[in-house]
Amino acid sequence: MLNKVVLIGRLTKDPDLRYTPTGVPVARFTLAVQRAYTNEQGEREADFIPIVVWRGTAETCAKYLAKGRLVAVVGRIQTGSYEAEDGTRRYATDVVAEEVKFLEWGEKKNQEQADVQVPEGFESIDHIEDLPF
Repeated sequence: MLNKVVLIGRLTKDPDLRYTPTGVPVARFTLAVQRAYTNEQGEREADFIPIVVWRGTAETCAKYLAKGRLVAVVGRIQTGSYEAEDGTRRYATDVVAEEVKFLEWGEKKNQEQADVQVPEGFESIDHIEDLPF
């Protein structure tokens, strides 16, 4: 069996970092991934994919990623269901990230990161395209 996903896209908002009751870090963010074709108006549409990241990678993503950043995610699709407050069954599909690669470096997320340097071999990009979200 094979369950492998590779995505490249931009974050729609800053990652949301939380901790499980046992203290395991988990971050969630949504990745906007452009489709390969244009619609009838000549515009590219996007899919919005929910991403879940665990442990140290979750903390790193929460610390250094922000809305609009370009990242590559390698992971697997995971489905689940739960009962909503109104008693209906809801279904969810997420990509559980095994790897997150930062493809773009820009302004620091906050002052705490003022000493962070762009690692050797990575190109610094000082601009982020205007995003519709």
